[in-house]
Amino acid sequence: MSRTIIIGGGAIGLSLAYHLAQRGAQDVVLLERNQLTSGTSWHAAGIVGPLRATPNMTRLAMYAGELFPRLEAETGLSTGYRRTGGYWLAREPERMDELHRIAALGRHFGLSPRMVGPGDLARDLPCVDPAGLVGVMDVTEDASVNPVDLCMAYARAAKAAGVEIRENTGIGALLTDGSRVTGVRLADGTEMRADHVALCAGAWSRRLAETAGLALPLQPVEHMYVVTEPRPEFAGFPVLRDLDRGIYIKGDTGKLVIGGFEPNAKCWDPHGPEGNRPFLEMAEDWDQFTPFMEAALALIPALETTGIQHFMNGPESFTADTKPLVGQAPGMDGLFAAAGMNSVGIMSSAGVGRVLADWIVDATPPMDLWEVDIARCDPLAASDTHMAARMEEAVADLFALHWPFKHPKAGRGLRLSPLHDRWQAQGAVFGLTAGWERGLWYARDEAERSLPYSIGAQPWEPIVAREAARMETGTVLLDLSPFSKFHIQGPEALAFMEQIACSRMDVPEGKVVYTQILNAKGGIEADVTVTRLAADRFRLTSGAATRWRDGACLRRASQRFDVTITDVTEETCVIGVMGAGAQDLLTAVAGDHWRDFPFATARTIPVARREIRATRISFVGELGWELTATSDVAGPLFDQLIAAGARPMGHYAVDACRLEKGFVHWGHDVGPEITPLEAGLGFCIDWTKDFTGKPALEAQRGNLTRKLVLMQVEGDPLVLHDEPVWEAGRVVGLTTSGGRGARTGLTLAFALIDLTDMSLTDRQFEIDIAGARYPAKVLVRPPYDPKGERMRT
Repeated sequence: MSRTIIIGGGAIGLSLAYHLAQRGAQDVVLLERNQLTSGTSWHAAGIVGPLRATPNMTRLAMYAGELFPRLEAETGLSTGYRRTGGYWLAREPERMDELHRIAALGRHFGLSPRMVGPGDLARDLPCVDPAGLVGVMDVTEDASVNPVDLCMAYARAAKAAGVEIRENTGIGALLTDGSRVTGVRLADGTEMRADHVALCAGAWSRRLAETAGLALPLQPVEHMYVVTEPRPEFAGFPVLRDLDRGIYIKGDTGKLVIGGFEPNAKCWDPHGPEGNRPFLEMAEDWDQFTPFMEAALALIPALETTGIQHFMNGPESFTADTKPLVGQAPGMDGLFAAAGMNSVGIMSSAGVGRVLADWIVDATPPMDLWEVDIARCDPLAASDTHMAARMEEAVADLFALHWPFKHPKAGRGLRLSPLHDRWQAQGAVFGLTAGWERGLWYARDEAERSLPYSIGAQPWEPIVAREAARMETGTVLLDLSPFSKFHIQGPEALAFMEQIACSRMDVPEGKVVYTQILNAKGGIEADVTVTRLAADRFRLTSGAATRWRDGACLRRASQRFDVTITDVTEETCVIGVMGAGAQDLLTAVAGDHWRDFPFATARTIPVARREIRATRISFVGELGWELTATSDVAGPLFDQLIAAGARPMGHYAVDACRLEKGFVHWGHDVGPEITPLEAGLGFCIDWTKDFTGKPALEAQRGNLTRKLVLMQVEGDPLVLHDEPVWEAGRVVGLTTSGGRGARTGLTLAFALIDLTDMSLTDRQFEIDIAGARYPAKVLVRPPYDPKGERMRT
C-alpha cells in the first residue's frame, strides 16, 4: 500500500489530506508540529475571491465556491462561508484596462463581474467615499470564510475517510535515496517511511525542502491587519480592494478587517526564537501600517470615530514572483510541495489541495499547472539575500498595477551571461528572463533607456522595428545563452530519443530536428530542437524558462534507458547571428565555411585555433546561425562580429519576429493540454514510429474540435494573452499570445479557437481587449515571408 505523509496542519495540508481521501488514497498521515491551524491559517483574513488574472488561476480559485458549502453538508460543521460580493476599486485610468481584462476572462468562466461607476458604489455602500475613484468592478461571487472553522471541517472530513492526523509531531528532515524521497525523520529521531511526502508547512517549508535538495524561493514576512469595533453600517459588509492604495477591507460580524500589502515587507525568521510558538502574534507596527490605515480612513470616513479592537501581526509566506509553489520537486521523485500562497492560502486551499492530490495519485498533474509549478523556480532564487531583496516589492506587487511588460527592480542580477558586460556596452536595457539578465532592447541614448510603462502602444516598439529592420540587408546578434541545453548520450540514446520525441530521431549526424516531447494524452510537454552529434549522442535545446522542468522530464523519462543526461546550459555561450548579411559577415570573421551549409544542420567550425559549433536555424525567420562556444572563445568572437558590422537585437524584437513568422512559444501558445495536431505542428509527427502520446494523437487525427490559429487584429490594440475571442455572440476561444510584428507592423495574435464545419477564413471574429472588441481574421499563412525563403535559401 502506498503511503503519503503530509507535513503541515494548516488549510493547505488539511485540504490535501481531504482530497487524497476523496481520491481513495488508503494510507495518508498528516503531521503537524504544534496544533492544527497554529502556524498561519488561524490568523488569515478569510477572503474568498474566485476571479483571478489568468484562466488556470481562475479555475483553481473558483472551486472554493463549490467546495466550502459542500464541506458544511458533509461534516455538519459550519465553515462560515458566505457570499458577500465585492468591489475592486480603481484610482488610476490604467487600472481600468487591467480590470476590464480580468472581467472579460471572469465572464468567460461563468462569473458575473460588471463594471460600475463610483456613484454606483456610493449608492450601494453609503459609508464609502468615492472621491478619487475612476471606476469599479463589482464581483457578485466574492465571499468570505472563517479560516479555523474551514480547517476543522477539512480535518473532520479527512479523519472520517481514514486519514491519520498527528499533532505535536515535529519534523527534523526529509529522507531520500538517490533521486527518490523515502520518508521523514521526526524531531525525536524516529523515522517514518513513505512513498510520497507533501510539504505544506507554509513558512517552515523552505528549510525542510533543503534537507532533500529542493530550493524553494519562499520568504516569511510580517503581515498585518486590524479589526475594528462593530458598527451597524458594517453589517453584511462586502469585500473591498482599493488596489491603487494597496489595501483590502472585509466585513466580519459587524466589524471590519483592514489589511494591506506592504512595500519593503519585513522578513521574519521562522527558525528564530519565535518560530516554534503556536498561534504567534508579533508586536504591533503602526509605522508600517499607518499608510494603510490612512487609506482606509479616506475611503470610509466613519472609521475616524471607530475604535480598533485588535491589531494582528503574524507571519505570512511570499514567493519571489508572488505566485504559489505547487508540484513535484524536479530533482526528487515523490516529493511534493504546496507553499508560498502569498496571503491567499485559505481561498487557494480548495483548488490547490485537489490538483495536488490528483497529481500524487495519478503521477501526473490534472491540468496545466506551469504557472504555479515549483519546477519554474531557479534554485539561485531561494537564497536568503535574493529573497530578502525581492521582499522590497514582491508583497506590494500583489495589488500594484500589473503593467504589461513590467519587470522587477529588486533582486536582479541573479544569472549573468559571460557576455553580459559586452551586451551592456552595446546599450542593453535588461529584463528578467527565468532568472537571466537579458537585453530587451538596445538603447542609443539615455532617453531610450528610461521608457515609461504603457497599456497601449509600447514606447519601445520603434526601437524593436529599428533593430529588426537591420536584418533585411545586414546582420544582428542575439543573446541565446539562457536557452536550456542538455546532452543525451549512451548506448540507448537513440532509442530514448525515438521514444520521447514525436519526430524521427534516427537522422544523419549533424542534422537538427525541430520536435515536441509529448505526454500520454498527446499534450506538448516540451517544444525543442535536437541535434544529433554522434551515433549515441544528442543535444537538446529548449526555452530558458523551462530548464528545470525539462531536465526533470528527461530524467524521469530516461529511467528505463541506458543513457546519461547532462545539463550543459552554463558551459557555453550561444550567439545568434541573423540577417541577410550573416553569411558574408561570418565569412569575413571566420573563413569560408558558410556557403555550403544546409538549413537545419550543425557542424564544427575552427575559429582562432579553437572550435565552435555552428547551427543553421532561425527563430526570427531570417538567414542565420547559432554559434555555440566556451566563454573564452565567445568573448573575442563577439568583439569580432561587432567590429565587422553586426549589431545587437533584443528579446522583444525576437518575440515580435517569431510572432509574424507564426512560430509558437511553449507556456503560452502550446503546453501540456494542447496537442501538435491542434497547434498546427502535425508536420513534426512521424506516424511510422512509436512514441509517447501516439495513441492519443491517432484517436484525435481527423477529429479536431479546436485549433491554434494566427490572427490579424484590426484597430491596433495591445494584445497580450487570454483575451476572449467572439463569434456570433459567443466566446469560441482565447488568445494565447500577441503583439505587433516588428517587420510587418501588423497587430497579431495566436488564439486557440473551437472548430466548426465552416472554413476558418470565412468566419468573422472579434477579440475582447480591455473592454472593447476588435475585428480579427485568421491568416492562412504567416504574414512575413510565408514560404520561409529568407531563412532557408
